Amino acid sequence: MSISGNTFIEKFESYCPQWLAEAGDPVGLHIGTLNKEIETVMVTLDVRPEVVTEAIEKKVDLIIAKHPPIFRPAKRLDIDEPQTKMYADLLKNDIAVFAAHTNLDIIENGLNDWFCELLGIHETTYLTKTHTVPYKKLAVFVPVEHAAEMRTALGQAGAGTQGDYRNTSYSMIGTGRFTPVDGANPTIGELNQEERVQEAKIEVIFPETLERQVISAMLAAHPYEEPAFDLYTIDNLKKEYGLGRVGELDSPVSLAQFVVLIKEKFSLEGLRLVADDEEKEIKRVAICGGSGEKFYKDALAKKADVYITGDVYYHTAHDMEAEGLSVIDPGHHIEELCMPELVKLFNQWKKDYNWNVTFIQSEINTNPFKFR
Repeated sequence: MSISGNTFIEKFESYCPQWLAEAGDPVGLHIGTLNKEIETVMVTLDVRPEVVTEAIEKKVDLIIAKHPPIFRPAKRLDIDEPQTKMYADLLKNDIAVFAAHTNLDIIENGLNDWFCELLGIHETTYLTKTHTVPYKKLAVFVPVEHAAEMRTALGQAGAGTQGDYRNTSYSMIGTGRFTPVDGANPTIGELNQEERVQEAKIEVIFPETLERQVISAMLAAHPYEEPAFDLYTIDNLKKEYGLGRVGELDSPVSLAQFVVLIKEKFSLEGLRLVADDEEKEIKRVAICGGSGEKFYKDALAKKADVYITGDVYYHTAHDMEAEGLSVIDPGHHIEELCMPELVKLFNQWKKDYNWNVTFIQSEINTNPFKFR
């Protein structure tokens, strides 16, 4: 089936919500409208004039970009300038642009996790904490014959995720009592007569950020006119999120060997290295895509043998060197890994929800740097 841009972004935001982005990060819809049918979605790292030309030629309806195209406010809309003409071309051709930036870095199964998978980094945790989210518990009472359907609906809404487990819940069978009175339209029972029903009490937990969708799913799946449920905050459970990752290689390698691996995995002609000893043994690795130099002290605190990040500033490199931290700067453009990974994820959703949408990745190389 064909879908609207709003439907697609609603699903995308259940995976990569805007609230996870760093403060001031201009994520979300930048150009155009989502209130339209979409047939072709293109994923890109950067929105550049040549990328827009590609999108027009391929009849793209929506661009999902890692880097927000309007990162700083445009002071003029002079279409004689390529950058601002690009905005006009997008509007003329009804191409919407939606950006997921630091939220894509922070989420689980996001860009930094994809880096770790590519490089064989395991047992990961975040590099620096950004968000703490409390958990809530929902207890809902439903006729026994509807219990399985309710558990499925709650699981699909994201409830019942605990660590490496999904669809966790607890059920207890009891007797529900009620008397429908004038004005009621009961699913079970007669007006003004007490009714007794075998009911299951189903309990699930979820991050409070999912409250709206979990409650909506519960109400939609419940057969009763007036569902009975309890909702409360759990004091002993919270979910933490963070930028970057720190983890372990399967076995130690020399820094020089690890550099060769990174160049191979990211198809790099060259990279920048801050290190006194290239034969140093590497086992614990910290990584943060993009410009993550300001988090190097977190890499030190978490006892990383090497820190991988882009755009390292000259004087910061001196500080890193002085503190004995080996640093690999493969550049900012390695974030292009988001393109095939997002297309793969979107195609899985296409299969799951029977969407009639084509997902493609941009074929334009937007890296401004070349090595000679």
